[in-house]
Amino acid sequence: MNSPIMPIVNSTQLLISVTSIEEAQIALAHGADIIDLKNPSAGALGALPVEQIKAIISFVRNNKGLSKKITSATIGDLPMHPQLLRQHVVNMAATGVDIIKIGFFECDNYQACLEALATLTQAGTKLMAVLFAETSYPENLIASIKAAGFMGVMLDTAQKNGLTLLDYYSETQRRALAQKVLNCHLRFGLAGSLKQEHVAMIKALNPSYIGFRGGVCNNHQRELHLDAEKIKAIRQLL
Repeated sequence: MNSPIMPIVNSTQLLISVTSIEEAQIALAHGADIIDLKNPSAGALGALPVEQIKAIISFVRNNKGLSKKITSATIGDLPMHPQLLRQHVVNMAATGVDIIKIGFFECDNYQACLEALATLTQAGTKLMAVLFAETSYPENLIASIKAAGFMGVMLDTAQKNGLTLLDYYSETQRRALAQKVLNCHLRFGLAGSLKQEHVAMIKALNPSYIGFRGGVCNNHQRELHLDAEKIKAIRQLL
C-alpha cells in the first residue's frame, strides 16, 4: 500500500534527493520529509535504475516509524514527446513510488504531453511538473497542468552551474509564480542549487516543500555524498 501523498501541513517540508539506501538512511535520520530518488550524474533530473528505486522505496517503507514518509522519483531528462513521457511514467509507477516528477523541457506543444498524461492522473498516478528557471513558459501552462490532474508544480534549475533559481527569478517573479501555483490549488516546490543561506528567503514564499541535493552534499557538489550536518542544519531552519 502506498504511503500518504503529501498531506496538508502547516510548515514547509524538506525534500532530499538521494541515490542509494545509504543516503536515504542519512536523509531520514536527519529530518527529511520526502525522499527523492535521482541520479545527479545523469542530468538535472537523471533517473536511477528501476531496481535501485524499488530497493530504496522498500527500505523507506519497511523502517519502523517511517510509514508517513513520502517517496518521489524522476523519469530522467527526456524530450517532451507525449508517448515517450507516458511510457516512462507507466514504468516508474510500477515501482510503487508515491510521486513521479516530470521535467518540462523546452518544446512547442506542452498540451499534447499533458493530454497524454491526463489518463494516468485520472487513474490515480501522482505527477509533479518540474519547471526550469532558465526556460520561458506559456502564460497558461500552470492552469493547463492543473487541468491535466497534476498534484503540483516545482521550480528547479536545468543547468547545474552554480547559479540558483534566485539568480533567474527576482523576488517579484518568485512571488508571482508562487501565487499563481497556489491559486490553482497545487502543491508548490522550490529547488535549484539551493543552500542553507537561501532557506529563509525561500521559506518566505510558503512553499509546500524545498528540495536539496548539491546544497547538502560534501563540498556542495551534487555528485558527491550527502553531508548529514548540512541536512540537520537546514532541518532546524525549517
